[in-house]
Amino acid sequence: MTIAYLRKTTLQDLPTVSKIIDSAKQFLKSQNIDQWQDGYPSLPDLQADVTNQISYVLMIDGQIAGTAALLHDHDKNYDVINDGAWEGPAIAKYASIHRIAMSADFRGQHLSEKMISGLLTLSSQLGYNQVRIDTHPDNKLMQHLITKCGFAYCGTVLLDEDPKELRLAYQLFLK
Repeated sequence: MTIAYLRKTTLQDLPTVSKIIDSAKQFLKSQNIDQWQDGYPSLPDLQADVTNQISYVLMIDGQIAGTAALLHDHDKNYDVINDGAWEGPAIAKYASIHRIAMSADFRGQHLSEKMISGLLTLSSQLGYNQVRIDTHPDNKLMQHLITKCGFAYCGTVLLDEDPKELRLAYQLFLK
């Protein structure tokens, strides 16, 4: 039986997490997706996630299989949504999932679904009834994963108000 669970990322995990992120960057590049090709997320970004206690790793039989950040509450990139709208009140409290990546050693095993499921459980435990996520318009695999996990497309957002950083934005309500 496979033992799978999420836990908070530690500073000792950063070399493995950084390797997973670098592998994900290469995978995106091989798919001709211009996402994470400008140095982001960098090691300082990942360190900040650990310091802020928003970074999680998916453990599979004692190995780090994936990584993601679960931002608690407000994400300034979601303040303005175009070509659609968020459901619910404009001042709603929500969590958001960012920087999700799977190790190349575990890719293709549908573990990203386990990662998102775990992050949804954490969001609920933290008192959120709404979770948001975004992805690059060319990242069809992530779009498929996001909708498969129950998220609904809401419109587009710009990362750091940069028109070159357009993202498709999704939302899910926890009942």
